[in-house]
Amino acid sequence: MAAQTNGGDLTPVPINPAALPVPRGYSHGTLSGNTLYLGGQTALDQDMRIVPGGIVEQFRQAFGNVLTTLAEAGGVPDDLVSITIFLTDIPDYQAHGSEIGAVWRELAGSAYPAMAGIGTTALWQPEAMIEILGVAVIPDERLRRPA
Repeated sequence: MAAQTNGGDLTPVPINPAALPVPRGYSHGTLSGNTLYLGGQTALDQDMRIVPGGIVEQFRQAFGNVLTTLAEAGGVPDDLVSITIFLTDIPDYQAHGSEIGAVWRELAGSAYPAMAGIGTTALWQPEAMIEILGVAVIPDERLRRPA
């Protein structure tokens, strides 16, 4: 018997939206009860290429990928409780902070979860400048649990 809470079945279920590249060896998200663990998203487009244009466009794509996974489970940006952003160039991100903030507000409104920014020397794809992962808690009335 699967473990139960007020949020429902705790058995982990992969969340892999058709709009994102088909995962191989990972899931875009994992749902357990009402908690959605959002796997790290880089700026990969549907063709498995990192979008060009610098940190702002890479932020837009990576965060958009996170939100696509969130929406697949019935979530909205207000459900985000934590975001971690890995960066290969922190000064570049900081220099474009106002533009990135505008993209955030365009995509997520005024939802601001707990956040961390972490510098790293490299990401999985050599062209990637950013990777975003997160955690969301989705209310029962909107939760969509795949079969």
